[in-house]
Amino acid sequence: MKPTNMIVLMSDEHASNIMGCAGHPFIQTPNLDRLAAQGTRFDSAYTNAPICVPARASFATGKYGHQTGHWDNATPYTGEPKSWGHYLQENGNPVGSIGKLHYRNESDPVGLDFQQIPMHLVNGVGDVLGCVREPLPRRWKARDLADSAGPGETTYTNYDRNITEAACEWIAQRGQEGVPEKPWTVFISMVAPHFPLTAPQQFYDLYKDVDLKPSKPASENDHPWLKALRHCFVYDNFNDERTCAALTGYFGLVSFMDTNVGRILDAVDAAGLTETTRIVYVSDHGDNMGERGMWGKSNMYEEAAAVPMILSGPDVPAGHVCKTPVSLADVFPTVLDCAGLNAKDSELPGRSLIRIAAEADSADRVVFSEYHAAGAASGAFMIRKGKWKYIYYVGMEPQLFDLEADPEEVNDLGTTPTHQAVREELHAELLRICDPVEVDRQAKADQAAIISANGGVEAVLERGGFGATPAPGANADFVASKAEQ
Repeated sequence: MKPTNMIVLMSDEHASNIMGCAGHPFIQTPNLDRLAAQGTRFDSAYTNAPICVPARASFATGKYGHQTGHWDNATPYTGEPKSWGHYLQENGNPVGSIGKLHYRNESDPVGLDFQQIPMHLVNGVGDVLGCVREPLPRRWKARDLADSAGPGETTYTNYDRNITEAACEWIAQRGQEGVPEKPWTVFISMVAPHFPLTAPQQFYDLYKDVDLKPSKPASENDHPWLKALRHCFVYDNFNDERTCAALTGYFGLVSFMDTNVGRILDAVDAAGLTETTRIVYVSDHGDNMGERGMWGKSNMYEEAAAVPMILSGPDVPAGHVCKTPVSLADVFPTVLDCAGLNAKDSELPGRSLIRIAAEADSADRVVFSEYHAAGAASGAFMIRKGKWKYIYYVGMEPQLFDLEADPEEVNDLGTTPTHQAVREELHAELLRICDPVEVDRQAKADQAAIISANGGVEAVLERGGFGATPAPGANADFVASKAEQ
């Protein structure tokens, strides 16, 4: 396999099934559909942590959060352990980023030759409120999501336009320079469809006449871990009108993002780089979209934990759908494979997507995700193997779903006697990856140290949360919180 250039395209909070190529009945994503037609779509792809900062740390390092101590939105990637960018730099391959990174700051040695208009943690510290887990606070800033939903422009949509413009210019310059001595890699990272769910008017209007509402309501009989999550994030101001506006905004932002992806794909074609460049499209995690009374991410249901993933370019099967489970951790070996390199690190759990796409589908491959951040009463761990999804909550009953028979995940088999053997098999797979009880203990100990370094629990609650990380040049808007008694 000949080494080629690589473009890694990442969106933020794009649920895996909200693409035309994934079978969605009305979403307009012609450019992602075009990319999928040119390459391979992975229809069982997952984040390794359904929240931005630890997901992006796994993406950078190719390792799980519990391996590296990346637990939440206050434990950013700082350059340790080595990223795929470090390996490229050591080999002399040009590598850089344009757009959102969500690492600690711009000066840490994260393995990038350049960072154009990067977004990093607020003050290099991030969301310390998410470290407060015993008891969970009430996050009142979450109410902004309903209030802000609708048509319009935000600092995020302006930021994404700037990212797209910078990416197209960078690609055009590469085309003018001709064949590089060694293939380059660029990470282009956009924010949409991340909230606020305010979509530019022309994209909002695409869905304004669609009757939009969640298909799965919240239930008083739901799992206690999920009840605690919903209680932490205060979304009590959603009514039918605000829900419809939020979903219209979300779908509009997906199509807005798709248009920006199209501009980048057109730039690759115009620069004459199509035959010498592989492209990966992925999102850092999904979005609940109001299902089960939840918005944002932060849980292991498909809406939040599953992500879109598409690979195209030389040696990639065209028009192919791969059903082998994959995750963000697989991007690390993919980037190196594309450059003709191998990290040779026994602690890397991933494999090259280029190799996986060329093989027969595997029902035995295991992928893993974990969550220890805002709203988590205890550590949540997910195992996906074949048709089964197993979710283990420390100190609580597990959940089990048969994704073939029950793709909407409404029939929880977590305690049924007839599925005990399946649960035992999947729990054994979890124990081969980590000890969930010990990982939960370590996460909470690290978070307690962060809280202490920031003045203690009362000071953190008084400062509160700020919702989404602001775009470069904008300021975070904190709203105080309080602990539940």
